[in-house]
Amino acid sequence: MRFDDIKAAYDDKVMCTYRRAEVAFERGAGCLLYDTQGNEWLDCLAGIAVCGLGHGHPAIAAAIAEQAGRVVHTSNLYFIPRQAELAAELLPTCELDKAFFCNSGAEAIECSLKLARKWGKLERGGASKIVATHGSFHGRTMGAVTVTGQPKYHEPFTPLLPGVCHVAYGDIGALAAAVDDETAAVLLEPIQGESGVRVPPAGYLPAVRRLCDEHRVVLILDEVQTGLGRTGDWYAHQHDGVVPDVMALAKSLGGGFPIGACLARAPYCDVLQPGDHASTFGGNPLASAAGVAFLRTMKAQGIVEHSAEVGRYAVDRLGALSGVTEVRGRGLMIGLDIANGKAQEVNAALFRCRVLANAIGEDTLRILPPLIITEAEIDRFLVALEESLLDAGAA
Repeated sequence: MRFDDIKAAYDDKVMCTYRRAEVAFERGAGCLLYDTQGNEWLDCLAGIAVCGLGHGHPAIAAAIAEQAGRVVHTSNLYFIPRQAELAAELLPTCELDKAFFCNSGAEAIECSLKLARKWGKLERGGASKIVATHGSFHGRTMGAVTVTGQPKYHEPFTPLLPGVCHVAYGDIGALAAAVDDETAAVLLEPIQGESGVRVPPAGYLPAVRRLCDEHRVVLILDEVQTGLGRTGDWYAHQHDGVVPDVMALAKSLGGGFPIGACLARAPYCDVLQPGDHASTFGGNPLASAAGVAFLRTMKAQGIVEHSAEVGRYAVDRLGALSGVTEVRGRGLMIGLDIANGKAQEVNAALFRCRVLANAIGEDTLRILPPLIITEAEIDRFLVALEESLLDAGAA
């Protein structure tokens, strides 16, 4: 199908909820994508941190094909062998005890919120308030939008859910002032992604952990973007030596196939009981097979360690570029502040070089490549970025 025909079909038949770039991809291999014209692109966005093992990975493809030929779906009314395998592979990567499987990050957040509010009813005298942070992003469903700390996502959909407040990210004093007898949970991203790859001050997450312990408040960490090797550890909170009570995952868990998870430690993992929460498609055999293949490949090939190593290589070189005023992040989750508010222009120039990245506002370029990216591919990105900085008038 020609690109013009694809675009015409979208104009006529698909709701216009995205500002789509002028390209359509039809195949990929590793960190490379190929459009309908046969052009090669370097992918430094990975479907927004989804394709952790890149495109067309043989282990993911084989797992999905094999499972599709056996059974795709039976529902969670029955035991699902692949889902049990997935839980057994996933839980040893963290210090949590049980998992609920769903389809997306937003659904994982919704499950987390319901769990916390039920905990508040059972153990905190009916406490229901959720304390989240300004600048956060937690998804597009009504609950997830409500806890997202960005008014631009709220305004079209008010009134939002009651019982949510927001405080400054990284400010333990502001958080302490908001946590009271009515609070059921604190919800944070260990690194804020969508608002510009914002890393909290040293000591912030341990202080949050202590605060939640003091008040018997559920600590929920949204690791949808930061988790599963993205920051050079399995999870971003592990850099700070803390353990959440509840954690939301999705993005790369299925190696590109849609799947999410809400994980919890005891006693929180037993709060939700039959009838409290469910997902028709969550953890179905096909999604779970993809997740098992992803996790086993990550472990066998040392991809988490590779992410840390290549991330250090990238950060060292990015900081030396003229026009890059600040480099933030960990591992292969990198935010670049661009001089003169030229992030959008630099991103457009990269697109003309057939390199995919993501501009956040006017100031920040977000880099989220597949975790398998090589130093040679980072060098290719750096050449394109240096050219794009000049082209955009940022350097």
